[in-house]
Amino acid sequence: MTILSPGRPYITRLATSSLLRGRRWALAFAIAVMLVISLPYLLGFTAQGDGWRFTGFVFAVEDGNSYIAKMLGGSAGAWLFRTPYTADPQRGVLAFLPYLLLGKLAAPAGLHEQLVVIFHIFRIAAGCLVLLATYDFLAFFLDDERLRRWGLLMAALGGGLGWVLLLIGRDVWMGSMPLEFYSPEAFGFLALYGIPHLAAARAAMLWGLLFYLGATMPGGQPGRHAVLKAGVCWLVAALFQPLTALVMGMVFGVHLLALGVWNLWKQRRKQGADWDGWRRAVRFVLLAFIIPAPFLVYNTLAFSLDSYLKTWTAQNLILSPSWTHYLLAYVLLLPFLPLGARNLLREKPWAGWMLIAWVLAFPLLAYAPVNLQRRLVEGVWLALVVISAYSVRSERQPGVSWRSYQLISLLIFPSTIILLAIGFLAGSRPSIPLFHSAPETAAYEYLAEIETPGSVVLASYPTSNALPAWAPVRVLIGHGPESANLESLQPRLQRLFQKRTKDEERRAFFGEFGISYLFYGPAEMSLGGWDPASAGYLENIYEQGSYTIYRVKQ
Repeated sequence: MTILSPGRPYITRLATSSLLRGRRWALAFAIAVMLVISLPYLLGFTAQGDGWRFTGFVFAVEDGNSYIAKMLGGSAGAWLFRTPYTADPQRGVLAFLPYLLLGKLAAPAGLHEQLVVIFHIFRIAAGCLVLLATYDFLAFFLDDERLRRWGLLMAALGGGLGWVLLLIGRDVWMGSMPLEFYSPEAFGFLALYGIPHLAAARAAMLWGLLFYLGATMPGGQPGRHAVLKAGVCWLVAALFQPLTALVMGMVFGVHLLALGVWNLWKQRRKQGADWDGWRRAVRFVLLAFIIPAPFLVYNTLAFSLDSYLKTWTAQNLILSPSWTHYLLAYVLLLPFLPLGARNLLREKPWAGWMLIAWVLAFPLLAYAPVNLQRRLVEGVWLALVVISAYSVRSERQPGVSWRSYQLISLLIFPSTIILLAIGFLAGSRPSIPLFHSAPETAAYEYLAEIETPGSVVLASYPTSNALPAWAPVRVLIGHGPESANLESLQPRLQRLFQKRTKDEERRAFFGEFGISYLFYGPAEMSLGGWDPASAGYLENIYEQGSYTIYRVKQ
């Protein structure tokens, strides 16, 4: 791994004592952060008892259950991903491979608990990796160790001014919550808190960008096999999150475009354009792309041609909110950007154009005409942090005082404190959906014992979200993007539980989707007055408290 050595105009390996000390500090910081933000989960585990079982998540529980379900599929022998959240036929796709592989580390008994613990080990490890990568990225650009450390704190735990909206009782504003409370791409904390594949993908992206800069910038020392290392990082990012690999490619693209425009400007002013360096950078990116290209082409074709994956893609809407939310998110850093950008271009123009072009491209990425707009802002927060840090006064550059910058940037942390406080509160009070009752999970585990993987179980949406995390079965609905035709299926399913619905309609529905079991508990009872015990085509095979499981007679 190579970064810019303090005070030197070239790339050097991480061998100097100051950089080694900085990296050791960054590792200690990463471990401390990951342990502290794990405390709400530990509290959740200690809060469960005879009456309650903890899901393992204190936020985004619906997605969390889906991650455990993917791991459960891996533990059952799957190498290709097939979602359990639909009854539609699937051919399988090479996706979510880290979760499938992690699932193979667990085995009965206590399978769910093992999977949750493995997930959190992955979360802590991925968090430490991305924080180390973030420090390396900051160290490449920033010579001042104070700014590196403060920048790491901002990148890891910073947020916007959404906490102000919460204080005035406007948690939903302009049709959306503040970005720091639900968007892991807009900042960094949520990925550390509970979405490890995004953290791992960002780490790979940042290191890949550093290999590229180290090999291509004027005066740099490319190092051995830099193209290979960057390409491998690009592939790793794609395996963890294909859209992060797409963002990585876009960052390469906007950097090359910015360098081209810069060279044209220098050529026009007869200041010595570096076209050889630009061509070297283009060649580097093209060669590095050879490594992730097969997987990215495969992924694109799979999601474009497979009927189920096309449905999933159409339903997977991750759209950007109103531009006012992005303004609220980043407004504290905006005043520092003009001076920071000027100082950055004076000191490190080649590398600086990457960050500046990245930020300038932000509106186009955030509102690109695709379903996954918000995913495309991945990493831009770190670019903003670095540029803003260049506004701090130094021996070489004019700017604001270090104390003023530090005091103003303190205002980015309250939202993270609020998120942690909510996590502690949620983890200490057993309730649905973070916890499930012991009789409910016992019914889930009964299904896991009696049935081979892949049987279709009919249940309400809340039950269907949790069930595949405990038993390797399929459900009709239970996860927004992954449940095919959710919008049309949900009212049909609810109609089945209405007392007035005819048995012929129910039997036809069971046959249409190949349903083998009916799960009947409080969530299903709330949908209507139908009593499944009266249906002659259903066989009661399990009953415990308020939970009953019926087998559909063939």
